[in-house]
Amino acid sequence: MNDCQLVTLLGPTASGKTAFAAALADRLDTEIISADSRQVYRGMDIGTGKDLEDYAVNGRRIPCHLINLCEPGTKYNVFEYQRDFHRVYRLVCAKGKLPVLCGGTGLYIEAVLKGYRLPDVPPNPALRESLKDKSPAELEQMLAPYKTLHNTTDVDNARRAVRAIEIEVCRSRNDPERKEYEPVRSLVIGLHIERERRRERISQRLRLRLEQGMVDEVRGLLASGIPPEDLIYYGLEYKYLTHYVQGELTYGEMASRLEIAIHQFAKRQMTWFRGMERRGIHIHWIDASLPTGEKIERALALLNGTD
Repeated sequence: MNDCQLVTLLGPTASGKTAFAAALADRLDTEIISADSRQVYRGMDIGTGKDLEDYAVNGRRIPCHLINLCEPGTKYNVFEYQRDFHRVYRLVCAKGKLPVLCGGTGLYIEAVLKGYRLPDVPPNPALRESLKDKSPAELEQMLAPYKTLHNTTDVDNARRAVRAIEIEVCRSRNDPERKEYEPVRSLVIGLHIERERRRERISQRLRLRLEQGMVDEVRGLLASGIPPEDLIYYGLEYKYLTHYVQGELTYGEMASRLEIAIHQFAKRQMTWFRGMERRGIHIHWIDASLPTGEKIERALALLNGTD
C-alpha cells in the first residue's frame, strides 16, 4: 500500500474514529480532512459530535480541514464536498504529507475515492414545491424517461428522488458545470465495533452530550433566526431537539426517540460501508476496542505493506 495517496479512516458513529485519526496523524506528522456531512456547519458543535478536544495529541493540535465551513441553515452537498476536499487535499499534499481522511459519511468518502462525476445543480424551490405531495412511486415514474441518471442510488427515498428530478430537469435545459476528479488511491481502514458495545457507547455519549448543553445549543440556533424546519432537515439530534424545544415532545420522548434514531443511523452507516466493499472498495477492518497504540501499529503495517 505504499503507493497510496491517502489514508481513509471510517466507521459508524461512536466507534472512536476522531481520536484514532488524530493519533495516527500525529504519528505520520500529517493533517486530517473531515468526511462528515454535518460538521461542516458552524455553531453545530455538540449535536454533530465535533469533539475538537480529540485533535489535541502530545501537546499539539492536529490540523483538521472541512469543519466549520458553512452557516447553519444552509444546505451543503456532495458536489461541494468533492470540490472542497480536492482543494485542501492538494494543499496538504503540497507540504509533502500523506493526508488522513476521517469520517462516517459514506457517500462523501465514496465520491472522493471513486471520483464521482456530479453536476453542480442549484436547488429549484418552485420545482420542489410542485413535487412535495408526490408519492415515491409517482416520483419514480417521473424519472423513468431520463436514461442518464447521475447516480441510481438517488431514487431510494422521496427526498433523493426529488433531487434527482431537479438535476435531470436542469440538465435538460442547459449543461450545468461538471467537475472531473480522478479517483484517489487510498488505504481504507474501518473501525469495527461489536453491536452491543456500539449501542452502549451511543447511549453513553447521548447522555453526556445532553448534559454538556446540546439542548441549549439548539435553543441558541433557533434564537439566532434559523427556521425550525431548517434544523429539522439536518436530522437526528437537531430534529428531535427542535421538536422538544418547540414543545412537541417531552424530554423523555425526545431522548428515547433520538437514541433509537442514532442506533438506526449507525446501522445504516454499516450497511453503506458494506455496500462500498461490494462496489470494489477494500476496507481493512480493525477492532475498535484495541488500545490506540495497537490500532496505530496495525494501520502502519497496512500502510507499509507488512500486514
